[in-house]
Amino acid sequence: MGKLTVRALSALLVVVFVGTMLVQALMLWTLVSGNDPEDGSLPLTALRVITILGMASAQIAVVCVGRLVTMVRRGTVFSHAAFRYVDGVIGAIVAAALLWFTVTALNAPGQREDPGVTVIMGGVGLAILGVALIVLVLRMLLAQAVARDVEAAQMQAELDEVI
Repeated sequence: MGKLTVRALSALLVVVFVGTMLVQALMLWTLVSGNDPEDGSLPLTALRVITILGMASAQIAVVCVGRLVTMVRRGTVFSHAAFRYVDGVIGAIVAAALLWFTVTALNAPGQREDPGVTVIMGGVGLAILGVALIVLVLRMLLAQAVARDVEAAQMQAELDEVI
């Protein structure tokens, strides 16, 4: 990764993190202050809580990707330490999918005349899970790269002993 790419991605991650913090703060303020224009109706309150949790899952993913970018910059991404952050990204994506399915379930009773919206929302949830599976495949590729890196280091050590 080039320096410009790393800096641009880092800046984007900071903007996303700060943005999600602002959304969470506004949602919490609305829930706690009693200034809810909808008078705390159950579906809207539940959706606000889900939004807060969804932003938390995005923040976890942002922090993990940030740590991985730091490892790339330092040249240490092909190590066992990277798995913790990749697992964090996978977990955050799965949590986001589960939250989306919850939103779909909350929205479904209002869509009885037109169930297509619920089906589309369910499809979006499956697509989110698909992203988690893609990252899982990338984790497997990282595992192979780490194994090859360890093997290469062992072979280099044996070669150094021979020389």
